[in-house]
Amino acid sequence: MAFLSDTLSRVKPSPTIAVTTKAAELKAAGKDVIGLGAGEPDFDTPANIKDAAKAAIDAGKTKYTAVDGIPELKKAICAKFKRDNGLEYTPAQVTIGTGGKQVLYNALMATLNAGDEVVIPAPYWVSYPDMVLLAGGEPVIAEATADTAYKLTPAALEAAITPKTKWLIFNSPSNPTGAGYTWDELKALTDVLLRHPHVWVMSDDMYEHLVYDDFTFCTPAEVEPKLYDRTLTVNGVSKAYAMTGWRIGYAAGPVDLIKAMGKIQSQSTSNPCSVSQWAAVEALTGPQEYIAENNKIFQRRRDMVVEMLNAAEGIDCPVPEGAFYVYPSIAGCIGKTSAGGAHIVDDEAFATALLEETGVAVVFGAAFGTSPCFRVSYATSDEALREACTRIQSFCAGLK
Repeated sequence: MAFLSDTLSRVKPSPTIAVTTKAAELKAAGKDVIGLGAGEPDFDTPANIKDAAKAAIDAGKTKYTAVDGIPELKKAICAKFKRDNGLEYTPAQVTIGTGGKQVLYNALMATLNAGDEVVIPAPYWVSYPDMVLLAGGEPVIAEATADTAYKLTPAALEAAITPKTKWLIFNSPSNPTGAGYTWDELKALTDVLLRHPHVWVMSDDMYEHLVYDDFTFCTPAEVEPKLYDRTLTVNGVSKAYAMTGWRIGYAAGPVDLIKAMGKIQSQSTSNPCSVSQWAAVEALTGPQEYIAENNKIFQRRRDMVVEMLNAAEGIDCPVPEGAFYVYPSIAGCIGKTSAGGAHIVDDEAFATALLEETGVAVVFGAAFGTSPCFRVSYATSDEALREACTRIQSFCAGLK
């Protein structure tokens, strides 16, 4: 359609949202569907956070706020960074947006010029490359393979950097793999970045608190203080506090960058929801114990899903350190034909046949830049996960 922008042709709709929408449509049509596509905790928002939102409404805190967030929430965010990451920020270094996605997008829009490159490790969250393209930049994909537990190596990072590189987007624990970088692994990457002072770091720490076993989270500016002045540390309340629909993300970084991001937001959405901001203040400053309790449930689900998927023919599922995803390889399924007659030529064909023949909705690996794999979100009930994995086992057993 000639009326539409040329920029639109550079991007595609979010595959994860597409899978979730397709599963909902099939469910509404009466199909027995188990959706494992959504990156959303199935827990309810904690009561203290909901009560804070209700109190904000009753107190009339329903007006416009400052474009990039209320002072009370900025203060709470500064305290969070100090408490959890040992990072010192002032409120002037903090911006608050309508979810982490807007914060990332604002940063890219505020900094990228035509031809600027952004290094993105693969597997990657589906939105990173498209946001870079929308902002006029060029995504440069740095492969992280199963051999390195889907973690970027210093050599792969070094090879991806050019004089045109402006950002590295870093995500740990990762969506889609759940892979988390240890201090030493991250230090090896920051050592590379120290050799390239023109490269900034955009650290997406959204799954910071969702870690398991004895894994300890760390973030780039914490590991290498020399990168502090060229790091944007991004986070939010969506995952750890089960607040996906409240749409609050935030970031801290150099004042000039934060001001530029605020300018973008002032001419796009303006302030995030006032009530959600007050709820986020309570999330960050109130009780934190339920995070550990929820993590016990997530870890139990992770262990069950990994065990059941590894029992399926042709599937190899690594054990992730964090988030609520697993990212199994289906290399052993490629080239076969399903019981329903579908030819499994790639992971998209696998996911399509799996949905149509068993009612299990997953996201195919090509959407995340690494094939042949698929992503499972285990942020749903044990019963649904057990049934879904049983169906996946049956589907794989039927491949010939």
